[in-house]
Amino acid sequence: MPIDAAKAVAAEPRTGEIAWSHKDVQLYHLGLGAGVPATDPDELRYTLESRLHVLPSFATVAGAGSPGVISGLSMPGVDVDLARVLHGGQSVRLHRPIPAEGTATATSRIAAVYDKGTAAVLVMRTEVADAEGPLWTNDAQIFVRGEGGWGGDRGPRARLEAPAGPPDRTVERPIREEQALLYRLSGDWNPLHADPEFAKLAGFDRPILHGLCTYGMTLKAVVDTLLGGDVTRVRACATRFAGVVFPGETLRIRMWRGDSGIRVAVSAVERDDAPVLADTLVEHV
Repeated sequence: MPIDAAKAVAAEPRTGEIAWSHKDVQLYHLGLGAGVPATDPDELRYTLESRLHVLPSFATVAGAGSPGVISGLSMPGVDVDLARVLHGGQSVRLHRPIPAEGTATATSRIAAVYDKGTAAVLVMRTEVADAEGPLWTNDAQIFVRGEGGWGGDRGPRARLEAPAGPPDRTVERPIREEQALLYRLSGDWNPLHADPEFAKLAGFDRPILHGLCTYGMTLKAVVDTLLGGDVTRVRACATRFAGVVFPGETLRIRMWRGDSGIRVAVSAVERDDAPVLADTLVEHV
């Protein structure tokens, strides 16, 4: 079997040093569409170094590192075809606000392997700490088609109950034609997001936007509309990638306040509200 679940989970963690500066944070925010209007005081918090605060989803690109999708495929016990791999979901849990500049140690391991019958799900966990202590924990859910069926643990139920009633807020966010080209400068160089010929080989008529770009845009919309623009109120953000987005489209972001946090659903306006992000929860104080 290409995935040896016991060997993968028992493998020694991989540790490395990461570093980032205010320029990395600003570039990431611009890749999410921040800075429109350019002189808006609320947007300057994302773009001007003298006022800079860090959106928590920056944790997925800090140090120009992968959130675990590619690195997880080279761990002991894992030998799979990249063509069968999908980034199924992502969560980030903050232990304290991310500084605008820093160095830290990132420790990655496969925290779990679940048997979904027709597929396997690897949970690649990356824990990041600096000299003052833990900063954040990233979990990337790696969905591998055709690798299930060995009788292993199916894992927790990922789907959430649908929110009740109409959303408390609905906003729309346009995706610029060049947005994927800008976002990929933060570290995800997959040609699927830039090269039309590669995209066709993958089954798309044109390059698609990074799922983690949609993730960051969504978290920014929640912070800006329901959390008073205060990034330090975010404790965690988890989502399931339910569909693709193409540059030039518009995201429709629906938000519901709840006891456990803010529930969010994201769809593509131009494709009859085709689902993009589902089972999304932003925990906050």
